[in-house]
Amino acid sequence: MKQINSLANFSIYHKLICSISLVLLITNISVMAQDELNVIQGESSNNRWLQFSDAPNSLYHHLAGQAFELLENRTDIISGLNTLSDWQQRQDEVRKILLDIIGPFPEKSPLNAKVTGIIEKDGYRVEHIVFESQPEFYVTGSLFIPNGLTRKLPAVIVCSGHQVVSYRGGSQHRILNFVKKGFIVFAFDPVGQGERIEYYDPATGSSIVGSSTREHSYPGAQAFITGSSQARHMIWDGIRSVDYLLTREEVDSLRIGITGGSGGGTQSAYIAAFDERIYAAAPGNYITNFTRLLQSIGPQDAEQNLLHGIKQGIDHADLLSVRAPKPTLIYATTRDFFSIQGTMETNKELEALYKVYDKPDFFEISIDDAGHATTKKNREAIYAFFQKHLNNPGNPDEQEVEILNEEEIQVTSTGQVSTSLGGESVFSLNRREAKKLINELQYSRIDLNSHLPDVLASAKALSGYQEPTEADEPVFTGRIQRDGYVIEKYFVKGEGDYIIPYLLMIPEKPNDKSLLYLHPSGKSAEAAEAGEMEWFVRNGFRVLAPDLVGIGETGPGDFRGDANIEGESYNMWFASVLIGRSIVGIRAGDVVRLTRLLKRNPEIDRIYGLAWQEMGPVLLHAAAFDQSISRIALVETYSSYQSIVMNRFYAPKFIHSTVAGSLESYDLADLAAALAPRKLLMVDVTDGTGNMKDVDSINKDMSVIHTVYQNGNAGDQLTIITRGVAENLYDLFLVWIE
Repeated sequence: MKQINSLANFSIYHKLICSISLVLLITNISVMAQDELNVIQGESSNNRWLQFSDAPNSLYHHLAGQAFELLENRTDIISGLNTLSDWQQRQDEVRKILLDIIGPFPEKSPLNAKVTGIIEKDGYRVEHIVFESQPEFYVTGSLFIPNGLTRKLPAVIVCSGHQVVSYRGGSQHRILNFVKKGFIVFAFDPVGQGERIEYYDPATGSSIVGSSTREHSYPGAQAFITGSSQARHMIWDGIRSVDYLLTREEVDSLRIGITGGSGGGTQSAYIAAFDERIYAAAPGNYITNFTRLLQSIGPQDAEQNLLHGIKQGIDHADLLSVRAPKPTLIYATTRDFFSIQGTMETNKELEALYKVYDKPDFFEISIDDAGHATTKKNREAIYAFFQKHLNNPGNPDEQEVEILNEEEIQVTSTGQVSTSLGGESVFSLNRREAKKLINELQYSRIDLNSHLPDVLASAKALSGYQEPTEADEPVFTGRIQRDGYVIEKYFVKGEGDYIIPYLLMIPEKPNDKSLLYLHPSGKSAEAAEAGEMEWFVRNGFRVLAPDLVGIGETGPGDFRGDANIEGESYNMWFASVLIGRSIVGIRAGDVVRLTRLLKRNPEIDRIYGLAWQEMGPVLLHAAAFDQSISRIALVETYSSYQSIVMNRFYAPKFIHSTVAGSLESYDLADLAAALAPRKLLMVDVTDGTGNMKDVDSINKDMSVIHTVYQNGNAGDQLTIITRGVAENLYDLFLVWIE
């Protein structure tokens, strides 16, 4: 019996080894085939180019490089400011720019403030507060008031960093020290943190989308698409917090300060820049400058980025210089991930400004040797700063305090606004604004003769599209012979200091047509034998399939950021938003560049374009801007930018193909309509979630395409279809290429 078992086990073991070997063999063959199609990043000597070893980081370097040019322009402007009049003119300009970037703010509505609980402690009391910064947009916070008041006291607003628990964590130590030193303190939850988690799942007690930076960036991307921002809502919460403080008879309205570290440093810098009632500000563990930020860790979550901020000439220093000569303290640490070099450079700029104002003692900096933390040395510098400038003298030494427990510090009945009060969210507020923009867009579509030319102009401007110059000569790196055709491998210079690797499939007997094939997985996605590209080659097409910047051999690179959601770096997209460009616009420019490269071949008469999924918007922009792409096919692309904005949960993979501010002027359907009367095939269109279930919304999104094609007697050139189970994609392609 033992021998039989041993033989049986051996047989099983042998089969297992054979199965593993087969899998490894198939995997190895697949890897070898993939490597064979590489142009610059392969293992063999002919497709491993050392000059382009950093090609996967091309997109980030390109975006950062353009930012550096804009920031150098700002440096030139600042270096020319010498007199007080020069600086005051600059301050006026910055105020206008900031209001233009962030605004308009909502009208002030009733706060409807309520005290939800009072905790009496040794030497102070805590009042838990809920107010509405916008109607039914609830802000939770706690007001800490020293006992024995005989006069009005100065108040300090404490903004929280990116902790899920908000001010209920380490910030309590600082808050209670302020209280012991005779300050009233108001600490409130930033949206997406504390008791204001917007994607809260009661079943797990946590956020569905993840960390606080994701809580900011997920709806923040939607806000950017409508021309708004996450920062706008968070700044307004801070301004309304000042409004609330001024309703309290205990508070001296002329002695209000604000401070915070990390994300709280962002908020305190923003809020103080916009609210003149804040007299003294101490942001920390955040202030650096964009040059050093982009050179080191890259752009951070949506909260920390202003729409076209760098393009408009705004840097970290402007958030503080616009306040001068009001008292300002920067605190920082030498080993923070926010570059200390950038902090010192910003400090130098501000010192010069306060010197011109003859108020050098109104600007201070405190630096400690530590990582990303608010150290005791810096906390004591903060206490001393506010004691001095809010006229509340005392001992700045830090004291031991007893922090409040979880139950004592809870504001709402359930511990979350969403489950205790409901109300609005950044998503719902932004959706309401989006509806207005969509209605305006629909109204504009009534006069299509003027609407469509305006769409093209707006799409070029908002996407940051740059008309390509004449393409350089491509570099040939190898040829692969297959049955009936060859694959040639090339790269050519793109818009910037990066290259576009591409495959060119050439049949033995080509016709006069060429196909640009765009796939989100890159040039090799359908390049295998019997793949989709081969089908077109068998039908006589020369097929060009590129790795557009950030894809395939040129991406995604090392940069992920603090808002990497489902593998998509929102932070990369934020970099493009800062400089007034878009990833889709850059890629569209390179598609047009490749189109012009194909046109050099006198044997090619017509160029078609086919794009899958999120490459659809790239091809739509390129084809709308360049008539050379004579036919367009889109497979499994999404219907509209508005669908991303209107769905609470959308597909993060679509974000890199969106354009900030687009809904103020156009949507994808407008670009598709502008293609008429060119032949257009759209197969299996999805909504912003990546699904095809909401047929009515998808059809409504695309109604303008039908209208334009029908009005132009080109209805037979338009096919929008959802495949049935038995329908073959190649049959649709066959009709499209006829």
